[in-house]
Amino acid sequence: MNFPRPLIAGSAALVLLASGLGAYSVLKPTATASVPIASAALATTAFADEEASTATVYTIQADDSEARFIIDEVLRDSPFTVVGTTDQVAGQISFDSEDPTTAQVGPIVINARTLTTDDSSRNRALGNFILNTSDYEYITFIPAGLSGLPASVTPDQAFTFQVTGDLTIRDEIHPAVFDVTVVPGTDGSLAGNATTTIKYADWGLSIPSVPFVASVDDDVTLQLDFAATAAA
Repeated sequence: MNFPRPLIAGSAALVLLASGLGAYSVLKPTATASVPIASAALATTAFADEEASTATVYTIQADDSEARFIIDEVLRDSPFTVVGTTDQVAGQISFDSEDPTTAQVGPIVINARTLTTDDSSRNRALGNFILNTSDYEYITFIPAGLSGLPASVTPDQAFTFQVTGDLTIRDEIHPAVFDVTVVPGTDGSLAGNATTTIKYADWGLSIPSVPFVASVDDDVTLQLDFAATAAA
């Protein structure tokens, strides 16, 4: 499987959401999504004989999926975990239950403008300062390779693998590796999750200092829970 261009974002977008911004006040409203999220078509070029392939192309369903970032901070002298989420994630997966090793994942795309946390001021800081979503609307992950795919799978039983690729946040591109778990449903659907931990500073991201945030971790966890159905 080659997982679509971003994080996770991710979602990619998830990494920028690194918070410690509970008290940081940004008056400017954040930019809104320009268009509803949509998946880019997956080119299944890895198959030597596409006509003989029994692979199915699956589309991630935004309504049943969620991309998130998770980062720890010390807020008002107490540990606090900041979580930012969005369902605006898109991508396609090609999967053949008869030959799982031929799986592919297309670009994973997350709309960073739609990421929200527990606090409106934090959301404005995230969108306007950290991710600068007015200029950089999307976080993307472009898979370069999959490793650890099983030779066979069983319906309703999870299998795991890793996907490597390029994660783009605010035009900064760096490699990332996601640990992925997938469950092929007996109804022909796919469900699963992908996760990675990165240092947000590697993407040129910074978090402003605020009075009641004593510290913010250097690492941010990016996660994607997805549900995908056969493309029409």
